[in-house]
Amino acid sequence: MFSIGIPTYNNLDYLKLCISSIKNNSFYNHEILIHINEGVDGTLNYVKENNFKYTYADKNIGLCSSINKIFKKATTKYFLYSHDDMYFLPEWDIFLKKELDKVVNNKFYFSGTMIEPYSGHIMLNCGDDIKNFDEKKLLSEYKSHNFYDHQGSHFAPHLIEKSMWEKIGGMSEEFNPGIGSDPDLNMKLWNEGVRIFKGINNFKVYHFGSLTTRKNNEIIQNRGDKTFLKKWGITTKFFKKHYLKSRSKYISELKNPIKNLNFYIDFIKCKIKFLLTF
Repeated sequence: MFSIGIPTYNNLDYLKLCISSIKNNSFYNHEILIHINEGVDGTLNYVKENNFKYTYADKNIGLCSSINKIFKKATTKYFLYSHDDMYFLPEWDIFLKKELDKVVNNKFYFSGTMIEPYSGHIMLNCGDDIKNFDEKKLLSEYKSHNFYDHQGSHFAPHLIEKSMWEKIGGMSEEFNPGIGSDPDLNMKLWNEGVRIFKGINNFKVYHFGSLTTRKNNEIIQNRGDKTFLKKWGITTKFFKKHYLKSRSKYISELKNPIKNLNFYIDFIKCKIKFLLTF
């Protein structure tokens, strides 16, 4: 049903768990696509032995380039981007399919609700490492922990129709290694008239916490924020607050931002930050 693109960087144990969760907890059959960076931990052999579609780079080319590369292998109508350290919970695709049945065109962006040990949309500690991961606890408790359908989601896993992905050119590779690329993708979608940015409560995944970008995260984060500011003239914080209405309860598709006093004060702050940064 969906083409699921997963970039991975010497993270074989987590990748295996992610794929296992997709296979065991999905109602529909999905196309699993893997981009391998380096793969010196046995990932390349594992993927070949299990006949997954894949692309390969002998060095880490970053999340954005990885996703764009593996996207070319997708053959279904819908493309879903996932991290390799995510565990898909039962019936995730049933709830996602129900949302797809409601839309009338390709102007949508659907994403999941993340359960994490210390943060996320839902905080539930079932392990912060694969060695202490408590799958039994997760499967027995996840249904009793809920967020709500929310506005302005910009996190993986997220689903876009393949034709829209092609129209906007996928991920912007100037955001490699990856931080800041999701809001940028949303901005490109916004400029194409997308106004449905919906995080689905019942589309749940357990997330161990951005293992690929965890090292030197502060440096990577700052670079992504600066790249977004330079490209769009506003901060990611401004975009999420005034355009996406991030984390507010989903009621209906978004409208253009209300340009009131608060909007212009925040907008001027963006311009000052831009002048001071560049």
